[in-house]
Amino acid sequence: MQKKLTITLDEEVYVGLRKTIGPRKISKFVEELVRPHVVRPNLELAYSQMSQDKKREAEALDWAEMTFRDMAREKR
Repeated sequence: MQKKLTITLDEEVYVGLRKTIGPRKISKFVEELVRPHVVRPNLELAYSQMSQDKKREAEALDWAEMTFRDMAREKR
């Protein structure tokens, strides 16, 4: 569901938005810009879904094991 929001901007900023983004695209631009700062993903669900990808998990395990081997060979 969408909600309507009224915001106040400096006229120069508004004119720049209309010129750069387009008059009927400002809402989408603002939403895409703001979304990552205010909508947090459900990380538990995302991690659970990622763990179901067997190919990805195998690649991640290989990468981790190679990293540990490389660290073991480094001189201290």
